[in-house]
Amino acid sequence: MDKLEALETLAALSQQTRLDTFRLLVKHEPEGLPAGEIARALDVPPNTLSTHLATLARANLVVPERRSRVIQYRADISRLRGLLVFLAKDCCGGRAELCEPLFDELRC
Repeated sequence: MDKLEALETLAALSQQTRLDTFRLLVKHEPEGLPAGEIARALDVPPNTLSTHLATLARANLVVPERRSRVIQYRADISRLRGLLVFLAKDCCGGRAELCEPLFDELRC
């Protein structure tokens, strides 16, 4: 990921509903969720959610997948990984041991 991609990704996540949507989809990987379930879970009107999902899709943070008559949305985990690596790549001046607490937090 380069700087412009990171900025685009961060900009897409810099709004509460979009951040909540992305985090919800990360929790539901790898199955994803249909838009209606996302809207109900977040108590957001469907047309409003549609706009936010489009923004997240343009930033390559979500992937819509048609399943019969339903569009299922999934978080793009590779994009998330790319952002995290971009942000932490030069962590602690190359002294990886200083970043261990960060990595420990991410371990399930």
